[in-house]
Amino acid sequence: MRKRVSILGSGISGVGAAILAKDKGYEVFVSDSNEITSNVKNKLDFISIPWEENKHSYAELKKSDLVIKSPGISNESEIIVKLKNSKVKIISEIEFASTHTNSFIIGVTGSNGKTTTTKLIYHILKNSGLNIGIAGNIGTSFSKQIAENKFDYYVLEISSFQLDDIVDFKPNIAIITNLFEDHLDRYNYDFSKYIKSKLRITMNQENTDTILYNIDDKILKDAIDKSNSKATKMTYGLNNTSFDGNKILIKNKKKTLMINIEELSLKGRHNLLNAMAAITVADLLKISKESIRESLLTFKGLPHRLENVLTIQGVNYINDSKATNINAAFYALDSMNSQTVWIVGGVDKGNDYFELLPLVREKVKAIICLGVDNKKIIEIFSPVIDLIVETESMIEAVKISRKIADKKDNVLLSPACSSFDLFENYEDRGNQFKKAVRNL
Repeated sequence: MRKRVSILGSGISGVGAAILAKDKGYEVFVSDSNEITSNVKNKLDFISIPWEENKHSYAELKKSDLVIKSPGISNESEIIVKLKNSKVKIISEIEFASTHTNSFIIGVTGSNGKTTTTKLIYHILKNSGLNIGIAGNIGTSFSKQIAENKFDYYVLEISSFQLDDIVDFKPNIAIITNLFEDHLDRYNYDFSKYIKSKLRITMNQENTDTILYNIDDKILKDAIDKSNSKATKMTYGLNNTSFDGNKILIKNKKKTLMINIEELSLKGRHNLLNAMAAITVADLLKISKESIRESLLTFKGLPHRLENVLTIQGVNYINDSKATNINAAFYALDSMNSQTVWIVGGVDKGNDYFELLPLVREKVKAIICLGVDNKKIIEIFSPVIDLIVETESMIEAVKISRKIADKKDNVLLSPACSSFDLFENYEDRGNQFKKAVRNL
């Protein structure tokens, strides 16, 4: 009798899991508590996968041998609690996909820098000639990649939500970029639970595997030291021997290759750390130093991450909409070399803005609030910033910033918050910012 697999959620990971499960001969059912898009319905119908929308039918789902859960569904949701009580096995799409491949897996997690590090690793390894795919919490699902391609290597961006439901998943190389308070609303506002979730990336690793982490991050270093990880530990950081203040050093027994940081297309201290992580992975995989250097110099930064939009009458407009937490905004402000008009705000995720005060005092000339509730931002920064303006649209925020900013100033969108009060997502927020700037 065929095993029955039910998939909760019809997003990118859910559809990918459905395609792989069907390909492997499972009896497949897709269930979504929201409406399923017509495009997804057509895909599922085409490969004869039954589905339901606007509900999760417990009576139907409890018959499953296995449930694959969307990372967007909380483990405390009613349907998950009921299924667990019925002893139904629940796993993530990442877990399911990993059971159907023997390829070399590089897994990247962390609070910030995951996407850039993942893309940079992919760029370097692909340019070197490796047969590599990119998936996870970025673009295509891991399951869909496995169903449709035959890559020897995969580099995966992995969120804490995806790690929460792994069982045996084990990357050959695991990377943790940093640990900062984020998504605490999903972890009962307990930072230790969030840290524990991130450390799951190394829980099944063996001594033949590698855990690579940013040693500059004290919280991360302490967490790794206290973990039961059996993996070989490797570190990188700005205080490491691989960095001398102006150059990244790529060393081996024969020679040392130096890359001047001014040559890199990526700017900012956090991107130096992302580059160091990618360099270390490439070096582990015996990629030539010349190939690494060439790839670093040709890599283009990603949209909505300290993205230079335009310079208008000497004012630089910078889109950092992906900065959805305090640490990301910290790095953005830290990279500003002139006075800055800071556009900030959105859905607060339990942010502690106090650590930004020294940077704000030094670099910010005015704050433009862009959110439904700006009370906390105003309370914390009003003692050090004379000009704080509340706005209700991106067009208004950009127009006011133009009036405030002088020649050689920056206008920085780095919200430190989620976007769901006024925008669909951080991409929508960033795109609206760019459009508003171009219309000035």
